[in-house]
Amino acid sequence: MKSFLQGITDKVSTKKGMWITLAAWLVITMALALFAPGAKDYEVTSIDSLSADAKSVIAQNKVDEYFKDSEGIPAILVFQSDEGEIELKKLADLLDGLKDEGIDGVNEVIPLSTLPPQAAAGFFSADKTTAAIPLNLMPGLESKEIKESKEQIEEYVKKSSDLTLYVTGPAGIAADSLDLFSRADVVLILSTVGLILILLIVIYRSPLLALIPLLAAAFVYEAVMQLLGLVGMAGLEIGNQTLSIMSILLFAAVIDYSLFVFSRYQEELKDHEDKFVAMKKAMRVTGMPVFFSGGTVLAAMLVLFFAEFGDYRNFAPTFALAMGVIMLASVTLVPALFTLFGRKAFWPKTPRVGDEKVKDNSLWSKVGRFVTKKPGLSVVMVSLFLLLAASNMFNLKYDFNTMNSFPEDMPSRQGYEILEEKFEKGDLAPTTVLFESKNVVTKEQQETLAKELEEQELVSSVRLNGSAEDEKVLEYNLTFEESPYSVQSIDALEEIIGKADRIVDNSLVEGNLYFAGETASLVDDRSVNNRDVIVIVILETVLIFAMLIVLTKSIKMPIYMMGTILVSFLAALGLGMFLSDLFFDIDTISNRVPLYSFVFLVALGIDYNIMLISRFQEERREHGVKKAVEIAVANTGGVISSAGIILAATFAVLMTQPIQLLFVFGFIVAVGILLDTFLIRGILLPGLIVLFEKEKAVSENK
Repeated sequence: MKSFLQGITDKVSTKKGMWITLAAWLVITMALALFAPGAKDYEVTSIDSLSADAKSVIAQNKVDEYFKDSEGIPAILVFQSDEGEIELKKLADLLDGLKDEGIDGVNEVIPLSTLPPQAAAGFFSADKTTAAIPLNLMPGLESKEIKESKEQIEEYVKKSSDLTLYVTGPAGIAADSLDLFSRADVVLILSTVGLILILLIVIYRSPLLALIPLLAAAFVYEAVMQLLGLVGMAGLEIGNQTLSIMSILLFAAVIDYSLFVFSRYQEELKDHEDKFVAMKKAMRVTGMPVFFSGGTVLAAMLVLFFAEFGDYRNFAPTFALAMGVIMLASVTLVPALFTLFGRKAFWPKTPRVGDEKVKDNSLWSKVGRFVTKKPGLSVVMVSLFLLLAASNMFNLKYDFNTMNSFPEDMPSRQGYEILEEKFEKGDLAPTTVLFESKNVVTKEQQETLAKELEEQELVSSVRLNGSAEDEKVLEYNLTFEESPYSVQSIDALEEIIGKADRIVDNSLVEGNLYFAGETASLVDDRSVNNRDVIVIVILETVLIFAMLIVLTKSIKMPIYMMGTILVSFLAALGLGMFLSDLFFDIDTISNRVPLYSFVFLVALGIDYNIMLISRFQEERREHGVKKAVEIAVANTGGVISSAGIILAATFAVLMTQPIQLLFVFGFIVAVGILLDTFLIRGILLPGLIVLFEKEKAVSENK
């Protein structure tokens, strides 16, 4: 692999190879831009998280099969009056008119005018100032079509009444999310590019060194987005959150690898006058670590194919494709661009042959000397801090209410919060309980089963909603005392599901219970997520560990590298949530965040360890352990700390996103990258090497 890669980089580093490489990237990128569809054409606001064999999905399919009226995309129309109570007749007439309007996509509206007064009263709040009316849109509508239907409904209500309308529920959230991400994507890209440009100019004080990596990132971004469009055309749905995180990963990785390449190129320009020779030498020692770093990220993304959760599996093809293009660019496009500009790329600090490579009084030279002189103290100090930070993981609190992740001024969230305030908590999303039997269920048995369900912990009420198959199939609405999204309700329903057979037996009926709805989905969601965390963490750790053995040709080095990264991840999660609570008043976390953070922190954090260890092994051929560590820390410290700051800042751009999940994820990854950059790579890993690696005679290493 090494000789094959060197063959590629050697050719790219020639004058002819440089021009061929640049021309090929330009032609291919332009062709994709002209003839391939874009990833945005296949972007969706949500991915089916649960597989077809999940209990709640099976239950919902049975509900749709037996009760056709329940099919479709549910929405809740929340009407509010600023002038006292809402009149039943006026609202009933408004809904009849809405039905007659023939709005595209509307499948069914509750016929309020035909309901008995007692039944109709259930749709109004206690003070009669608010009404919540269920509405079904046609099944299979795309997000854009849902948005158009929602806008037509809002326009009709606005011209036909003086009531204020909020559309919430899955349909309202889907429509609002489309608006959110269409604006947020522009902010994300502009913020990312602007921040990277500013940081590169501030750190390196060279305009071209700032523009060249961004130019490479622009080529890669365009190629990846069009290739994703082709994959989307083949059937892949691309989640908008997936696309947002992928964009950040792309810019971060391209900039990172560009910094590693030009840092070593700068060193070689101080030894060689010819810019092509200098790049050839630079890529011979940098190409393999850079390509291998990309390989660890690629491997981490491919591991996500083993997840059962839809969101995680959706990451795998999207991120893997992006990393494949990034890895190719890191050993072709990036060196070709830097070779094109040569020494001019570093203006005004142009490197000359004979210039000093690393100053003895530089920060990282001092850190390297301190660590090699006092490795025990260095390791103990950093370890204590990391363990203290990691201990906050025991205080993590999970939030399963996705509405809390959206901006407070989002209409669907406002509608949801009005429902939460005006109606019973459990009424927000009742659990559908379906009983399926081969025998007719008598009225007495129906009541006994309802009573048995009602006696379960935290259950507020159980109401028979309908029957099918000549009284052999029953549908109940079950509400909890707490919010359907609360941990207490999820725990309670999980316990009920676990003893469903006993409930049936106690009711003296024969058949099976099925549970559908929001809370039931969250029970499966939590179970599948917990399974995926265990599987992905184990697989990714083992796979990257094996790859590091291949790279370092050692067993001990990968143990140091993986051990420090895993501790760093735990510390980042604990410290990130402590700081989120302290500075942003966010004290809960989505159950997606830990695995998201693990995948990125381990995959990206290991890059810096690879760069350090590669340089250490290179220097070890000529020096003892302590001297090799000192030189490795001094020579890689500047570029890795610069790359770490830029990478952390890039992920912090996710904090501009309107979704709390992305905000917290971006912040935790930024904290973790800074820990990796300054504490793990700069102090802990070098200290461990000095403590546990045996000194050998230099002659033994030649």
